[in-house]
Amino acid sequence: MYIDFHTHVFPEKIAEKAVNSLTMRAKEAHGGKDMLTPCTDGTLSGLKAEMKKSGVKASVIMPVVTAPRQFDSINAYAAEINGKEGIYSFGGIHPDCENPEEKLDYIKSLGLKGVKMHPAYQNCVIEDRRFVKIARHCMQNGIYMLFHAGYDIAFPETDFCTADGVIKAFGQMFGEYGESENPHVILAHLGGLKSGAETLRKLCGLPVYLDLACTADTMSDSEVEEIIKAHGAERILFASDCPWQSQTDAIRQLERLNLTEKEKELIAHINAEKILLG
Repeated sequence: MYIDFHTHVFPEKIAEKAVNSLTMRAKEAHGGKDMLTPCTDGTLSGLKAEMKKSGVKASVIMPVVTAPRQFDSINAYAAEINGKEGIYSFGGIHPDCENPEEKLDYIKSLGLKGVKMHPAYQNCVIEDRRFVKIARHCMQNGIYMLFHAGYDIAFPETDFCTADGVIKAFGQMFGEYGESENPHVILAHLGGLKSGAETLRKLCGLPVYLDLACTADTMSDSEVEEIIKAHGAERILFASDCPWQSQTDAIRQLERLNLTEKEKELIAHINAEKILLG
């Protein structure tokens, strides 16, 4: 069984525009070279079709609030689709939102388990005091946080979420809130796209989850195995980043890794179930 912990969808009326915009942004950032090829049309129905095709039982949607004015609409949509037909959703918050603690409490009241934050898309480094303020409230109140980490294909010259930034942002809080037993921080892309060496040297062993989003397209199997072994399978989450990587490709990568069946089960669904059903 597989639970994909990192996917994206957009409401029907804006899905085509959103997917095209992101595809073009990545293309322009790389001198006209095609860098993103979506495997779905970006809609909820498209994701469900991908799930049926790949055999994924449940998917967790990670919305990104790119401006404070989007807070209400994005979280209303997340609450609407959450917990239905194998679909779960995190909420979203922008670092410039007013009264962030109240907004986080509201997200939790909607039944959403966490928030997705994207430092590059939100133009805010992870160690910025605004993110730290959000993180403290999340840790105090059992709200999970998933951060895009490392290189971003649409912002190739920027470093909004580095391993050093993670350590600066969360170093003191891990001990303060007892996160060694129940981490509430999730770093996408195994701690950072194109940053496997940094993850191994600086992040493995920290009380954080790492997800596998896009690793089938960007990392070798041996590099993924090394990080999983160093960090521990109990803190790894299966993920694709659909529509930017197919769920089938993500499954094939996990299946061929040199891991025990128990390690694969933890990654495929058990760790995710602890978060979603806990």
